[in-house]
Amino acid sequence: MAAPSQPQKATYDVIVIGAGIQGSFTAYHLAQRRRDTLLLEQFPLPHSRGSSHGQSRIIRSAYPQEYYSRMMPDSYRLWQQLEAETGTTLYRQTGLVVLGPAGDPTLEACRRSLGVDQVLDAAALAQHFPGFHLQAGQVAVIDSTAGVLFADRALWAVQEVFRRHGGTLRDGEKVLRIEPGATVTVTTTAGVYRAPRLIITAGPWTGAFLEPLGLRLPLQPLRINVCYWREKQPGSASMGSVSPCFLTLGLSQAPHGIYGLPSLEYPGLMKVCHHHGSPIDPEKRDQVSSSAPHPDIALLSSFISSYLPGLEPQPAVMETCLYTNTPDEDFILDRHPKFSNIVIGAGFSGHGFKLAPVVGKLLCELSLGEEPSHNMAPFTITRFPGVLGAGQ
Repeated sequence: MAAPSQPQKATYDVIVIGAGIQGSFTAYHLAQRRRDTLLLEQFPLPHSRGSSHGQSRIIRSAYPQEYYSRMMPDSYRLWQQLEAETGTTLYRQTGLVVLGPAGDPTLEACRRSLGVDQVLDAAALAQHFPGFHLQAGQVAVIDSTAGVLFADRALWAVQEVFRRHGGTLRDGEKVLRIEPGATVTVTTTAGVYRAPRLIITAGPWTGAFLEPLGLRLPLQPLRINVCYWREKQPGSASMGSVSPCFLTLGLSQAPHGIYGLPSLEYPGLMKVCHHHGSPIDPEKRDQVSSSAPHPDIALLSSFISSYLPGLEPQPAVMETCLYTNTPDEDFILDRHPKFSNIVIGAGFSGHGFKLAPVVGKLLCELSLGEEPSHNMAPFTITRFPGVLGAGQ
């Protein structure tokens, strides 16, 4: 349901644009620091037009990049804190199978991030999880603490705590104009707001906000097919709700990776998706023809026939989601190079949901001029050349 009507006022300590999971956690941290915060969302809540909707996301410590794996203990702690604050279960531990070719450097980096020595061959994996069939020369690493985040429930929970701490959430208000300065002015379809600090977490719409501010970031929105595959034998112990999440690395037939989650959203259907999609203008998402070709479906069908033979090889349900990718698939968490009181969180590249509590904390710290609690070097704007345009 949409946010309840709140008194409209003009000035705040901080304005956050975009009430997806990243913006909502940013606003949550600001409100907990007693900053009078306005969180703006262009669509009526809840909605399914961005990147934060749906019932499930993977949470994992297995990351090849050390800077992400070092954030994960903090992220787990903050998710547990939100569960305690709302009395709501947001996480289910299922474990995660990371599979790929033996000796693959990315897979090895994941193994090191987990601090485990053991890799499982096909026979050993089948003892743990009989639904998976590895191919010759492939191995798996187990992330035992990984699992599923209940995404829609998590988004509601963080927004609820934000409001409880005095935050203002206004949905159904599209931002029309941002005027930088010592006080930033934000004009929406419903009002004009001012604050000394602005944070932009607008997902695939971020680029359109930044170009008038003289910043052209290499952000590519992608339309992702979210596919659900039916169990051949419903309730089979080898698949279904007792199965782990999984992630592929280094497979030649799927260079962008394939991931899967157990059948928690739709009974008897497992979520298996290609970690890639088609470029799209987010304003035209609903104009894409349902009969348009889906080359990734053939890729997924082939993968399922080989690796998950307990599933039907054609999807039973298809939905869509938007990713906003950077060229290196690392996040952007930084201040605007010209306007230091404008902070940007963008380019979460389809793997940001699990880290949203930490991302929100870092964006909050950047905005308030605090020392960031994690290494920010991988997330700077300046790693991309030529991003400063003519703008203001």
